[in-house]
Amino acid sequence: MCGLAGIFDSRAPAPVSLTLLTAMRDRLRHRGPDGAGHYRGRGIGLAHRRLAIVDVEGGQQPLFNEDGSVVVVFNGEIYNFRELTAELEALGHRFRTRSDTEVIVHGWEEWGADCVRRFSGMFAFALWDETRQTLMLARDRLGKKPLYYTELADGRVLFGSELKALLACPETSRRIDPAAIEDYLCFGYVPDPASIYAGVAKLPPAHHLVWRRGARPVMECYWRVSMGEDGPRDPDEASSALIERLGQSVGARLISEVPIGAFLSGGVDSSGVVAMMAELADEPVKTFSIAFDSPGFDESGHARVVADRYATDHHVGTADPADIGMIDRLAGIFDEPFGDNSALPTLQVCMLARSRVTVALSGDGGDELLGGYRRYAWHQREDRIRRYLPALLRRPLFGGLGAIYPRLGRAPRWMRAKTTFQELAMDSAEAYCHSVSVISAPLRQYLYSDALRRDLQGYRAVDALRRHMSEAGSDNPLLQAQYADMKMWLAGDILVKVDRASMAVSLEVRAPLLDHQLVEWAARLPAGLKIRGGQGKFILKRALEPKVPGDLLYRAKQGFSAPLAAWFRGPLAGRIDEAAARLGKSGYFKGERIVELIDQHRSGAVDHGAALWSLLMFDGFLAHHAAL
Repeated sequence: MCGLAGIFDSRAPAPVSLTLLTAMRDRLRHRGPDGAGHYRGRGIGLAHRRLAIVDVEGGQQPLFNEDGSVVVVFNGEIYNFRELTAELEALGHRFRTRSDTEVIVHGWEEWGADCVRRFSGMFAFALWDETRQTLMLARDRLGKKPLYYTELADGRVLFGSELKALLACPETSRRIDPAAIEDYLCFGYVPDPASIYAGVAKLPPAHHLVWRRGARPVMECYWRVSMGEDGPRDPDEASSALIERLGQSVGARLISEVPIGAFLSGGVDSSGVVAMMAELADEPVKTFSIAFDSPGFDESGHARVVADRYATDHHVGTADPADIGMIDRLAGIFDEPFGDNSALPTLQVCMLARSRVTVALSGDGGDELLGGYRRYAWHQREDRIRRYLPALLRRPLFGGLGAIYPRLGRAPRWMRAKTTFQELAMDSAEAYCHSVSVISAPLRQYLYSDALRRDLQGYRAVDALRRHMSEAGSDNPLLQAQYADMKMWLAGDILVKVDRASMAVSLEVRAPLLDHQLVEWAARLPAGLKIRGGQGKFILKRALEPKVPGDLLYRAKQGFSAPLAAWFRGPLAGRIDEAAARLGKSGYFKGERIVELIDQHRSGAVDHGAALWSLLMFDGFLAHHAAL
């Protein structure tokens, strides 16, 4: 795993600044402490920080083809590089290293931009072809590895693995995009392709951008997951196929010349990955968990059961909300506001793992792929009612009930009829957006200053989610929600969280459940094999029954998150008061209304823990932004 950065003059072959190029590169030192390199040509500069995983001795970057006319900087892993190397050698290409990076330059020579379709893995790279005067930027299918870029007024294009690399240039836009604030407070992250700054973009997952000097760039989506229900219907057949595919995916991700381990949360996905690793590994698997003092959030006991079953070398850390320095560190790690509260324990488990390994496998992706989130089952049930009742009847009926029903914010989901009534009054996309929102649309509007509401010009965060759901290629509400989550939640939250937290401590994380061929297969499974009897991930749990204890497989889902309700009434109480005062002066919010939220939370009337965390993280971002 590594960090890359670069400068491209899209208009003329003018010299690029070595000072700026190295400054951009070295802001990414945490992503690659094992080495640094750069290349400067006519109007092009590529820079790289290396975390050595494969071909430790010979895989330095930038890396060139045989005659030096093609050069690449690369972040990630291409798991099928050995097969591709053999194919390319048979076509006459000569390889000088054992590194997976080298298949990119030869793949470009042989197949052009279509080379990315042949790569299986996680990657972001920048490739320069001197003969064609062409830059290619590319990102993996699911967005595991990040890539930001911006075009400056003078025609220079800056790009890098993290936003902080681009911000090394004084000309990079620092203007906060009002639409990004709306997106952030809705979803807890800024979805691709936008960033928090106007004029700075993220290359979307499964896209490549080819930019020939003197011409405009051409961006193409090279892969789309196809949602459907024409996969295997027999549970036994599907279970066998799933275990076989998961075993192959885990096996491919064990390639490493450095120590490797796994996160073990105690949930279904990570337990399944560890079980498969234990069967394939020659030595005990090193596993890592984070414990919480609050029993309702602590899964470390369940993780211990799996660790004992497979005799892993198990290590447990504890999340400490009193460590304010750790919370402050998050703003600098993410560069953009990031409201997923599990970022804190994720950073802590990455720190724990990095003390003993350089690579860790995770269970990320199982919920999105196989219907594990509780909200999926609720969305299915609500959508059945929507389809029976026309909107002209449904909106006034359920809208009225939602208005008069009391808010029971701390009650179980099935007792919160107010939320259900509100969602039944909405269309499917609005309702799903409401279910995933950190702060609901009416509450966001209530908190916004008049100036921010004006600047938004009617923009609503639901618009992006509605677009993705309409592109799912299915009218099944579960498949639409899964598709939207893969395009937004997975790429914008889950994978960002893991990438930034792991790279902050120079740890590489691999996600076997997100092998693109496994994703394609799971996307075609019938909905009834994903959710059955209200039970999410039905087929994965069935497949893992011989390998993971049933009590663990079929217990109520907890999720990997922090006990925010208690934290904001205890160790973080003073911190959120300070943040509210600053946010009220930021020009984006009405401070007295944030204070109302805090008071409601402390009284126990409503659990605003997730909303307060998002506001706290936005305050941290503003402080980080002000220091730039």
